[in-house]
Amino acid sequence: MKILIEIKRQEDVDSKPYTQLIEQEIERDNLTVASLLRTMNAHLELKDVEGRKVSKISWECSCLQKKCGACAMLINGKPKLACDAFVRDYLKKGRISLAPLSKFPVIKDLIVDRSILYNNLKDMKAYLDRELVFKDKDTDTAYEASRCLMCGCCLEVCPNFFAGGDFYGTASFVSVSRLISAAKKGEASELKKEYEEHIYKGCGKSLACKDICPAGIDMDRLLSKSNEVSVWKFFRQ
Repeated sequence: MKILIEIKRQEDVDSKPYTQLIEQEIERDNLTVASLLRTMNAHLELKDVEGRKVSKISWECSCLQKKCGACAMLINGKPKLACDAFVRDYLKKGRISLAPLSKFPVIKDLIVDRSILYNNLKDMKAYLDRELVFKDKDTDTAYEASRCLMCGCCLEVCPNFFAGGDFYGTASFVSVSRLISAAKKGEASELKKEYEEHIYKGCGKSLACKDICPAGIDMDRLLSKSNEVSVWKFFRQ
């Protein structure tokens, strides 16, 4: 079996993107896109459909087990983890299109700079100043939030998020929800204000993030819980 790989590439931050077409022989259809990229890069001479030698494809991976979120990219226009996308699902079309996430600056090829995710958390001061102690009723919320991979797929489909904007998106809200749910009465007032400013005011409740999340996090339940604790209860204190 053969499949055509269409890759949007970029040499560095300042260069212009371009597209390459590479035809790849597929020996088994249970390969993931991550495995496919590793196989392609293992070739001594990787060539495009016109027989021209091309450079190795730059992309990120770590666990290859859907646990780290590093391999997030656009696969046929949809944000997915390369380790969780199977080649067999694209064989009928005969083509796989790979591109970097569009909401972040491109570093090279399929690698993007997602440092904005962590900078936003720092800006909201979403860090611990004491050991977290969860009540029994909050443990489910904490566990659900802890499954976030910080992959950025949710932000790719969010109609309200863009890098550098005032709305920090689901990736920030999920992490903050753990701290807020564990805060005692009267605590975390500054964090709750940051939540209202950078999450609550900007979220349009489209919940596109829930449908795309590789970890399957129950976004609407977390959002409802966080809004209740941070905004509505906060106003009544």
